[in-house]
Amino acid sequence: MALAAADALLDIWPERLNHDVLTVLVANVNALCASAPPRNGDLHAVFSRAGHALGESGKVAAAHDYFTRLHTIAHDLLGPDHPDTLATRNNLALSRGQAGDLQGTARATDELLTDYLRVLGPDHPDTLTTRENLAYWQGQAGDPRGAVDVLTELLTDRLRLLGPGHPRTLVTRNNLAYWQGQAGDPQGAIDVLTELLTDHLRILGPDHPDTLTTRENIARCKGQAGDPRGAVDVLTELLTDHLRILGPDHPHTLITRNNLARWHGETGDARSAVGAFAELLTDHLRILGPDHPDTLTTRNNLAHWRGEAGDAQGAADAFAELLTDRLRVLGPDHPHTLTTRNHLARWRRELGELQEEI
Repeated sequence: MALAAADALLDIWPERLNHDVLTVLVANVNALCASAPPRNGDLHAVFSRAGHALGESGKVAAAHDYFTRLHTIAHDLLGPDHPDTLATRNNLALSRGQAGDLQGTARATDELLTDYLRVLGPDHPDTLTTRENLAYWQGQAGDPRGAVDVLTELLTDRLRLLGPGHPRTLVTRNNLAYWQGQAGDPQGAIDVLTELLTDHLRILGPDHPDTLTTRENIARCKGQAGDPRGAVDVLTELLTDHLRILGPDHPHTLITRNNLARWHGETGDARSAVGAFAELLTDHLRILGPDHPDTLTTRNNLAHWRGEAGDAQGAADAFAELLTDRLRVLGPDHPHTLTTRNHLARWRRELGELQEEI
């Protein structure tokens, strides 16, 4: 009965959730876990699905609490070395990072890698994926050079185990180029990504998600290398393809619109950036809801470019409202909350200086 119920929940789980549906589904998963916890078997996929859905919807604290409970259950009933227990530790680390503890997530991932090496060995796919995750969290925690070092070694092993044309090898090459750019070498990253794009087009085709992602990364690196107009040109073409392949409401299409608006602003056209971010915010509210991380980020970007376009009062007001919601959704210590406080202080200072001039 428990297996049938779990299968049914997973089968009806929609690709996109609103708040009410998410609440009902997670309540059902919690009830299922309480009445029929896993014993001497595996964790059903619906358990991790529920936790990821919480995090993706912006309920980062709830996601962390959920995976903490799920890890305790898996550890006690399946044992510390069971693959599902290890996978739940990975999900717990992810939720910790979403909640803003980047350093803690990097440490937890490093500890998890030690256990994967012991339990599964160095060449197991889950071990390799954990090394990829470790690089990501090291970079996010402020150590892009450390991420480059991890990925450089990982790429050697990907090539040895999977060959140059395997999708996972291509992903690692993409991630390595990304962190090279973040470590201060955007032009070197462009060169690597350009070669990678050639291979993606040959192996995966022009419409594959990884091919599109590589084009997105090239645009970002062009902007970081001091060529915002080049970034706009790449993203304008990419947006056309995202609309054709994925449609207007797909997350990747929305991300491309966000990046295109940003680089329009960086070319000196702040008013175009304001207009684009205002339109994007309307769609984010409709598609993702007011508390989704991407919606909050778009409000941040809109406020920033309003200030850059000369509306210091509008920027200060927008950041004040955003800070209230950041505190409610993420808490006072989350990096995004702290960043919003800094932005608010900046535009209040700007506003004070303007008033003094007047």
